[in-house]
Amino acid sequence: MQKIYLDTSVINFLFADDSPEHQMETIDFFERFIARNVYQSLVSVFVLDEIQQTPSESKKDKLLQVISDFNLELLEATNPRIVLLASAYLQAGAIPPKKIYDALHVAVCVVHKIDYLVSWNYKHLANVNRENRINIVNLAQGYSNQIRIITPLELMSDEE
Repeated sequence: MQKIYLDTSVINFLFADDSPEHQMETIDFFERFIARNVYQSLVSVFVLDEIQQTPSESKKDKLLQVISDFNLELLEATNPRIVLLASAYLQAGAIPPKKIYDALHVAVCVVHKIDYLVSWNYKHLANVNRENRINIVNLAQGYSNQIRIITPLELMSDEE
């Protein structure tokens, strides 16, 4: 079974009333793929950390409930290689310096050899140019596995 890692943006879009199209696509993705365990679906403590920063307590509770309701598996993130690799992305400019959580999400996926990082974050993650820069850093740091960073739509179209 392939492994997918959901970054915080994917969970957030379940409740994105200001973006109804992405919200419906995300709900469809969860109903057709996550709820049916088509993939081994994973998150990390970094997703939990970002959710904890949500100002609205009610939204924070809803986001945390998604992790529980869909049995999203929590990946171990204590391996020091994760922080080292994330730092390498930031230093190389593969990920913008202020986007520490984005770098940590990618590093978790690479260290754990996850098949896909699923994100709605087009600007900092889910685009081919960013993916190429990240993979160059991976090779320079001794990781031969190439990360694939895709949107829920790309993953759904892959399965249809």
